[in-house]
Amino acid sequence: MSRKPIELIIPSLSGQRAVVTGASDGMGLGMAERLAGAGAEVIMPVRNLRKGDAAVAAVRKAVPDANVSLRSLDLSSLDSIAALGDCLLEEGRPIHLLINNAGVMTPPNRQTTADGFELQFGTNHLGHFALVGRLLPLLRAGHARVTSQISIAARRGTINWDDLNWERSYDGMRAYTQSKIAFGLFALELERRSQAHGWGITSNLSHPGVAPTSLLAARPELGRTQDTFQVRLIRALSSRGILIGTVDSAKLPALLAATAATAKPGTLYGPSGPGHLGGPPAGQPLYRPLRSTTDAQRIWRISEDLTKTTYPTT
Repeated sequence: MSRKPIELIIPSLSGQRAVVTGASDGMGLGMAERLAGAGAEVIMPVRNLRKGDAAVAAVRKAVPDANVSLRSLDLSSLDSIAALGDCLLEEGRPIHLLINNAGVMTPPNRQTTADGFELQFGTNHLGHFALVGRLLPLLRAGHARVTSQISIAARRGTINWDDLNWERSYDGMRAYTQSKIAFGLFALELERRSQAHGWGITSNLSHPGVAPTSLLAARPELGRTQDTFQVRLIRALSSRGILIGTVDSAKLPALLAATAATAKPGTLYGPSGPGHLGGPPAGQPLYRPLRSTTDAQRIWRISEDLTKTTYPTT
């Protein structure tokens, strides 16, 4: 089944500085390319600098006059996050767009970050929580829009409050779902606190639907030596244009949320097709697990304590 390309017009971003995590491949690379094509200066913080170099080359091939550069970042290390924050703060240039896109998904066995957190909770949520905190002065200076990429998995599930790091009974999918619920609650609480304390930034959320990205592909470093059955099925459906999206379409909700003049703070953007699995990007109702302000405040307090990151109250 042939697909009709989904068009998304990105306004001119000339003079703006954008940061995209997870931009060394897949959706993040596509986002970086589109932002650079709209005139933004794009910072690509990556863990693997060799992959990062190839990603920069790909952006410059697609956008010959792209203003794009690498920085080093491992979201599973609070020291690495602090180092990136210090680097960008020393450069002193306001950040106008931040897309928190990087993530890991369902290692078959429990793994931990450099700081001892369960890998998915530590990377997907706590790492970005600490990063935004470090970059907050630059985000405030740029009156930034912060878009945080969650997952359709956050439609259901809960936070394992009694065992956030899954030390007693690890379940890879439940831990992944928790990380994305926590991250979504953070994004919404970031918007509320910005409004309450006059930070001058706005925060919203996006999800890519379902697409054949590398999240479920073979990842030896995660203990996954071959592609999962799920990713093989997703590839087959995507190639036939059945229900789900493509890597190209999956990047569009985050780009809409991050750049469109009509995109609203505190709103979730995702594919608008059946089941929100694929299709053109649009605003969507918040998932039920994201609606509790009490849970959002609770995970914020816990995250500040775990990462030793203090957000201002003015």
